[in-house]
Amino acid sequence: MRVEIRAPRLSDAAVYAAAVRRSAEHVGRWNPVEPDGLVDLVRRQGEGLRTFLFFDTEDGGLAGSCNVANIVKGRFCNASLGYNAYLPYNGSGRTTEGMRLVVDRCFAPESAGGLGLHRLEINVQPENEPSIRMAKRLGFRHEGYTPRMLFLQDAWRDHERFAMTAEEWPGI
Repeated sequence: MRVEIRAPRLSDAAVYAAAVRRSAEHVGRWNPVEPDGLVDLVRRQGEGLRTFLFFDTEDGGLAGSCNVANIVKGRFCNASLGYNAYLPYNGSGRTTEGMRLVVDRCFAPESAGGLGLHRLEINVQPENEPSIRMAKRLGFRHEGYTPRMLFLQDAWRDHERFAMTAEEWPGI
């Protein structure tokens, strides 16, 4: 693997801000751009949100990130994944590697340091072809279309919904 994943730390604030600023035009088409948002993101970590940063193992640079959000346990055991690839790593496969590690962690039992989830969703705006390719590359199946799902860039945006259960993940 060319990346390793870990939870964000306050000491990552400068590296995170630089990566988000450098990638603002690329990321901003689909997601909010908040280069100074790491402190708040670290503060919000808990039962319902886990964030993973993808660091390049060769140069230590921040290659991407993934939020595992809306985590619900009990009988549902579900969460939503949202991810970003940062320049200059975009298109290098590092985000795919990071996402494979995140999905492994999500489906791994809590006793093994995982989140013990059963189902994951990825919701992508229909025009975001790179993220749709990512969902398919990871093996997520297309489940449907959700109109006006998420408020982004001052408007309600439609999304394509992809999902996978632990039984379908080859990494487990």
